[in-house]
Amino acid sequence: MSTASVQKPTATAVAPSTSTNHSNTAPAPLPKGGDYKKKQRKREVVVKNDPESFRDALLELIPEDSTADQYAAVLETSADKLDYKRYADTFFEFLIVGGIVAPGGGVADDGARLNPFSIFACEDAVAPVRQRVDMINKLIRRYKYLQRKLEETLAHLLQYANKFTPENSHKLAITVGLCVSNTLVPLAVVSTLLKEHLVKDGSALSFITAVFKTYLLDQPLDQLTTLLGRVGLVDDKLLEFFPQGKRSDEAFLKHFEVSGLKALNDYFNKRKGDVVKARVSEEMKELIAAGKTQEQISAWAKTEMKTNSWTEAETLLFLWDTIVSSTEWSTKSDNFETQLVKTLNMYPKLLEGFCNSPKTEISLLQRVQTLCYQDARFIKHFRTIVTTFYKHDIVSEAAVIYWFEKGGALAQGKAVFLKQMEPFVEWLKAQEDDSDEDE
Repeated sequence: MSTASVQKPTATAVAPSTSTNHSNTAPAPLPKGGDYKKKQRKREVVVKNDPESFRDALLELIPEDSTADQYAAVLETSADKLDYKRYADTFFEFLIVGGIVAPGGGVADDGARLNPFSIFACEDAVAPVRQRVDMINKLIRRYKYLQRKLEETLAHLLQYANKFTPENSHKLAITVGLCVSNTLVPLAVVSTLLKEHLVKDGSALSFITAVFKTYLLDQPLDQLTTLLGRVGLVDDKLLEFFPQGKRSDEAFLKHFEVSGLKALNDYFNKRKGDVVKARVSEEMKELIAAGKTQEQISAWAKTEMKTNSWTEAETLLFLWDTIVSSTEWSTKSDNFETQLVKTLNMYPKLLEGFCNSPKTEISLLQRVQTLCYQDARFIKHFRTIVTTFYKHDIVSEAAVIYWFEKGGALAQGKAVFLKQMEPFVEWLKAQEDDSDEDE
């Protein structure tokens, strides 16, 4: 068998390419006689962060004999020249503390003079601090990008609340209160105070107390409580600002009473009361679901009234609210009144047992009026509820007439409910006249 020979391919001559290979071609020399500089690539340009130079440049624009108006004018017109956006944290430290804040909370001591118009340089009172906060407010309205940096700077400064002098720490608290009031920063910024070293020595509690007092100079308590709820500073969370050994309801109430914030105590007590009532309400719903008798539920309610120091009126209104909320009301209007009367007839002895004074009777009528006004399902049935109460001796004719004629009715839906009740009140008066004639 013959073996086929394999030949290697012969080399073929390749013509040189006429295209220019730029990677191997040296750049053409620059013409002689010119003053040329090598241009740096953009990605290689690094701008050094130099807060000291920023501060010094700002100080140069504020001579020592400047007035507050001149100072404000410099601040408003120097944003682009000094690059506020890049140095916003240094800028706010300059406005609040008076210089650059060094690690540990002190002001950097490098020989530079301090800002004579800073918040720390002013008197420890609301009016002068407000004047400076107003300047900050105007700057943020003009330069929106500064707002976020203000929040970050305040959060940074708050961690040094115990390092500043008591006067400066108080001025910082006033600043935070005014900034929150003017919606420049959220109330959540005070959460920075929940650091162990600030809570332990009482700095956190003193600071937040001053913040609350300042805020309430301009805003109502319900607005403050709304903000507290929004950032989760409610119930036991607010007690975390107190040193470990003072985290009790008694210590809370005593502190804010002494601090002149009794309104905050009222809010705290209401919150605590709402939590208790929510728990007890669930217990009552379980009793109803278990088919307990009116007498059993009444005995349980009296125990809760004593335990929680509730008045008879508070207990009655609690029972009424729970009965309403525990019922699955029909969505069909034709069946609603029938279900309503049936439900009311299930608990007459329970309600009657806690309705033993004219004042309590009026409170119940007003509570029913509020329900009927706020819940459209009940609005046409106010008279039905009241007449059923009257039938079971839960409310007297004197209470109904007083509610109707002598200012017992609330403003909410008053005209509607008075019109509903007019025929019943006329019937009550007729019954009263008949009784007088019989005598």
